[in-house]
Amino acid sequence: MSSTKKNQKDILAKLNIGQLNPMQQEAQLAINSNSDVVLLSPTGTGKTLAFLLPVVAQLDAACPEVQALVLVPSRELAIQIEQVIREMGTGYKANAVYGGRSGSKDKEELKHRPAILIGTPGRVADHMRRERFSTEKIRTIVLDEFDKSLEVGFEKEMTEIVTGLPNLKKRILTSATQNIEIPEFVGLDKPEIINFLSEKTRQLTIKIVISPSKNKLETLVKTLSHIGNHPGIIFCNFKETIQEVSDFLTRHKINHGCFSGGMEQKDRERVLIKFRNGTYQLIVATDLAARGLDIPELKFIIHYQLPHKGSEFTHRNGRTARMFSDGTAYVLKWEKEKLPDFIEDAEIEVLENAPRPADSEWQTLFVSGGRKDKISKGDIAGLFFKQGKLGSDQLGTIELKQDCAFVAVKASKVNQLLKLVDNTRLKKKKVRVTIVE
Repeated sequence: MSSTKKNQKDILAKLNIGQLNPMQQEAQLAINSNSDVVLLSPTGTGKTLAFLLPVVAQLDAACPEVQALVLVPSRELAIQIEQVIREMGTGYKANAVYGGRSGSKDKEELKHRPAILIGTPGRVADHMRRERFSTEKIRTIVLDEFDKSLEVGFEKEMTEIVTGLPNLKKRILTSATQNIEIPEFVGLDKPEIINFLSEKTRQLTIKIVISPSKNKLETLVKTLSHIGNHPGIIFCNFKETIQEVSDFLTRHKINHGCFSGGMEQKDRERVLIKFRNGTYQLIVATDLAARGLDIPELKFIIHYQLPHKGSEFTHRNGRTARMFSDGTAYVLKWEKEKLPDFIEDAEIEVLENAPRPADSEWQTLFVSGGRKDKISKGDIAGLFFKQGKLGSDQLGTIELKQDCAFVAVKASKVNQLLKLVDNTRLKKKKVRVTIVE
């Protein structure tokens, strides 16, 4: 761990952020001056940075143990927060632990204690039982998207974790949903509530698309053609429906990825990487994709099936019209279907005949070297430009991981590039470069 703390000005400069938004400023003041804070703000307004900045500022650089614990409801959110801390360049170690990855990998990383530990309740509780890290120095706990954690049945583990922290001084709870009952085990005492849920920071339009058939697949394809080439998410309620929709889109040659809890963690991560870098314009997903995912600004989402609760409708819609942008949520409705009460102010959208969305011009490549091999994004770009003979407009997003990297390249250049760079040296390591299927 570095003994030099980065100040907030340095962190914001590293993140290319000129200034914090009003919610982040208010949250920071509240967290600095109160022991218990509940932060309510829509998805996409920057809650992660809002709580991380004051948490990092209060860490002790001389302390060798875990000082802050962040509990999250999903693996993706854990990975995302770890990534944000890394990008902040604070000098403090952070690690994410979660189900679906090897416990021995966690054990190895926890030997060198992170200042901030992020994780899903089940995995964190397991490490606490095994005494993989000391809880003596943990002064701060963050329950991020706490309502979702309670919803997916983590109450037992969360109770065990919170009651197992003897020296807790600060509790920070975040949510994008109002009117959630905070359980007693959290131990909040007269919390300061920061509520930005009613702030009109974005313009969401809800449009109803009428399907003449109960099976809405044909209407879905027409809707996608009508919308054109923009990134978006198609929400379904069940894994089986995702499969049905995916098969139909494949038959109509519409490129897409799938994302659900039933998939292997590695496959879920790769779908999101390909979505972020433009290889996929579309993903078909369950409500797992409604929160806490590190994905780009979306112009639209489609409710192929409506969720059963208004709160999930809100969270799905929160993937578009984020921060201060506009976005559209399309509801596919069979003409004889009755819409639930939580859908208000919706307008009927008449579909124009249009060609199906074009294929993406990007493809994703896997590079078998990463941070632990002292490889940087600049090293990969240099290899692809010099040896791979790519032009600057033919190289897209590079995502660097601990032991590998994923690179977006113009699809038309992939075959030529692989002949030039596969099995070559990058720093001191011989790397394989292959297509991510």
